Amino acid sequence: MTSDSTINAQVRKARKIYPIVKYGNPVLEAPTQPVTKFDAELEELCQDMFESMYAAQGVGLAATQIGRNLRLAVVDVTTGKTPEARIVLANPQIIHTEGEVREEEGCLSVPGFRGYVLRPQFVTIRAQDAKGQTFEMRSEGLLARAFCHETDHLDGVLFIQHLSLIKRDLIKRKIRKLRKRGEW
Repeated sequence: MTSDSTINAQVRKARKIYPIVKYGNPVLEAPTQPVTKFDAELEELCQDMFESMYAAQGVGLAATQIGRNLRLAVVDVTTGKTPEARIVLANPQIIHTEGEVREEEGCLSVPGFRGYVLRPQFVTIRAQDAKGQTFEMRSEGLLARAFCHETDHLDGVLFIQHLSLIKRDLIKRKIRKLRKRGEW
């Protein structure tokens, strides 16, 4: 007889882990297409995105980051520790923001680089879940930042575009050097 945790571990192992698309790939800078089909295939994609995000040690992952031009993202600021914290954002829209806070931010598609980004302190988002049900959620702190970051991805915007021109150029130069050495 197997325990629930053994079964859950087996299911997690069976999931597809997508490679994360890195800065420089055009899919990251293109606006996405809306999710129109809410079916078992979409639910499976969402589960695979969560597993890919956990494998990369992230708290959010947009479909563009796995090469899919789809207005879809997943977020879990507990990094898998609390299953109830998993949030699927299909066709998300930020409908209200309050306050401002500047904090350090990074991105799975720009690994090894971080920068201070000004984001709203509180964010209310409207989205659909994997079954197509519309919901609204008010968030703050890291969750609010993740909602903004992932929504930006779906609009073709990377976090480095929020940095100063000097900091952004420095990152781009370092990435070009990494590319020349075959390390990017």
